[in-house]
Amino acid sequence: IGQANAHNPAPLLFSPGPLPPLSQPPEGADISFSSHLPCPHPGLGHSAELAFAEEPSDDVVVPGQPVVLGCRVEGTPPVQITWRKNGVELPESTHSTVLANGSLMIHHFQLDRGGSPSDEGDYECVAQNRFGLVISRRARIQAATMSDFHVHPQATMGEEGGVARFQCQIHGLPEPLITWEKNRVPVDTDNERYTLLPKGVLQITGLRAEDSGIFHCVASNIASVRVSHGARLTVSGSGSRAYKEPTILVGPENLTLTVHQTAVLECVATGNPRPIVSWSRLDGRPIGVEGIQVLGTGNLIISDVTVQHSGVYVCAANRPGTRVRRTAQGRLVVQAPAEFVQHPQSISRPAGTTAMFTCQAQGEPPPHVTWLKNGQVLGPGGHVRLKNNNSTLTISGIGPEDEAIYQCVAENSAGSSQASARLTVLWAEGLPGPPRNVRAVSVSSTEVRVSWSEPLVNTKEIIGYVLHIRKAADPPELEYQEAVSKSTFQHLVSDLEPSTAYSFYIKAYTPTGASSASAPTLASTPGEAPAPPLLSVRVLGSSSLQLLWEPWPRLAQHQGGFKLFYRPASKTSFTGPILLPGTVSSYNLSQLDPAVVYEVKLLAYNQHGDGNATVRFVSLRGASERTALSPPCDCQKEEATNQTSTTGIIVGIHIGVTCIIFCVLFLLFGQRGRVLLCKDVENQLSPPQGPQSQRDPGVLALNGVGRGEWGQLGREEKRMDLKELEQLFSAGAAGQPDPRPKDPIGPDLCDEPFPKLPLQGLSLLEETALQVEAPCAGPAATPTPQDPGPNLLGEG
Repeated sequence: IGQANAHNPAPLLFSPGPLPPLSQPPEGADISFSSHLPCPHPGLGHSAELAFAEEPSDDVVVPGQPVVLGCRVEGTPPVQITWRKNGVELPESTHSTVLANGSLMIHHFQLDRGGSPSDEGDYECVAQNRFGLVISRRARIQAATMSDFHVHPQATMGEEGGVARFQCQIHGLPEPLITWEKNRVPVDTDNERYTLLPKGVLQITGLRAEDSGIFHCVASNIASVRVSHGARLTVSGSGSRAYKEPTILVGPENLTLTVHQTAVLECVATGNPRPIVSWSRLDGRPIGVEGIQVLGTGNLIISDVTVQHSGVYVCAANRPGTRVRRTAQGRLVVQAPAEFVQHPQSISRPAGTTAMFTCQAQGEPPPHVTWLKNGQVLGPGGHVRLKNNNSTLTISGIGPEDEAIYQCVAENSAGSSQASARLTVLWAEGLPGPPRNVRAVSVSSTEVRVSWSEPLVNTKEIIGYVLHIRKAADPPELEYQEAVSKSTFQHLVSDLEPSTAYSFYIKAYTPTGASSASAPTLASTPGEAPAPPLLSVRVLGSSSLQLLWEPWPRLAQHQGGFKLFYRPASKTSFTGPILLPGTVSSYNLSQLDPAVVYEVKLLAYNQHGDGNATVRFVSLRGASERTALSPPCDCQKEEATNQTSTTGIIVGIHIGVTCIIFCVLFLLFGQRGRVLLCKDVENQLSPPQGPQSQRDPGVLALNGVGRGEWGQLGREEKRMDLKELEQLFSAGAAGQPDPRPKDPIGPDLCDEPFPKLPLQGLSLLEETALQVEAPCAGPAATPTPQDPGPNLLGEG
């Protein structure tokens, strides 16, 4: 065994000389029976649980011979044992008998001949007592067979001192034992130059003239003995002593085995001088020495393989004293039958509570876990849940019907295992029966009234009821409960979702426990029209608006969407509706009159009707005037000689404009006290809030919402009297008489006349203030919508 290092992880080195072969397995072994009649177990029938002390095993049987499938059960008597074949109960007959200890004896194993059914198949032992039923693992019973050779040995020629190899292949159950004959005489296995591999390979190294002859492959098992065609070996005279590159004639094959079997990895190499054969793993892990043997001049034998032996093995043939080498590789896959890491445990739980069983199994490949209840496959649904790849079984709200024996069956391609546990449901004396006549009636789109009648028996000890509620489409673990007084036989369930089906059931509670659940009942809440959408407005130019709101994809699922209306505030009829799908979140209005105040209305609708609308009043005048007064900044990079003079001019202009602004602000804030008394006017002039709390200084929404009022929109609408609109936007109608009569009831908002501020004046001051705060220094200096400018109404 070579030394391991960072570049050569512990290869196995074989000297050029041959090694003695492994001893051959004994011939004539009778393996037709996998189990014998077991001795009676001293505790049979007295265990508190029903479980298997012995289960049937897989077996290969000679047709016409008897076979016994072992089965021994422990549990509280009386225990009834039956057998299933391929999932169907096996009837009593003269052909098979269930022995006193529970084992099954088939007197004459037969195949499907002459109309009689074959005894081949999957067998299960079924045991039952008053606590439940359990099923054993499946045992596969097959007939012993032997096919014809599908690979016969071929004639070969070799030089003295060289290597010869013969191979034969044949299928059989059980696996045939392969031996070789030379000239009809068994090959001498004591000859160290002859290597017999278990899979039907004969290797002869260091050829000599006396090795010439005719070789036959002999395969035998309990079913038959077969002999292959003969193959002649011809050994020529002394070979050339010239140098020959190392060559691997046969490399390792890909193998799939089960744990505890023996892996044979073949490697036959030639060359002059004879190459040195070594083995290593492709992943760099050491092969180890325990259970490792060599056969012949380079074959690797791993006895009693485990899952850790899985990997890619590399055979290397090296010329002695050099780095000249040839390699070949093969993959070894070792499977492990399913076995339990954690068995389910028997439990006792009070009625109405939750029972949980845990079963963890391992194997290679990872096993699939199935649960059985009294021998029947148990799937998720109702009050049964399976989690963690079926390793956890949870049963909620247990009742008498849940008392049973539960089995965990773990199975993969290498085998299966089973484990069982019992659930006992505990009942207190004098518990009431289940509540009766449970009914559920929808009252509104979010409320359902549930009513019931008291149980028939043991009602004096009732201390209250618990109503269990969940959406009909939800799993049971998402249900919730509401407690109800013992003197109340109805309950109003609120805060439900519209157009949704709900499931209800109820239990009566006493100091000693709960009754069983009533029969469940279903009720569906009616639908309702959707709530008003949150609408904001953004001015895009002197004649266009952009309307923004949150999309509602669920509207499309309920035949709904949005309806948009708009009109000049002085008109009585709207333009619209403009129908928009529920996934849309914006819409642009264009070709508008900048001198007109517009009213915009947006509502959502579904199959239940139209919801309340959200209304906005918008003026485009401010945006158009700012565009005229403040053309886009176009600051070009100039020559260095002109930069100083240009900067001086800009600073002078800014100083002059700043003085004008302060004068105007002084005059305006002189009326601040009166502005505070006129709360309606102040609120009406509040600029609207855009998406993500952005405010556009070019938009005046007279019933807009402040920063803190978004959550209070709901179904309320803030509307503006048309008379107030005219007062605030009187500039557009200056000098024109009002054709509408004045409101005789509404008093003046202020005792003294308040000087009206034209809209264009407000826009001018606002824009000027923005220009002072952000002097033009390039295209990036344009005011952003996030900056609303100074508060000209004295709100701060």
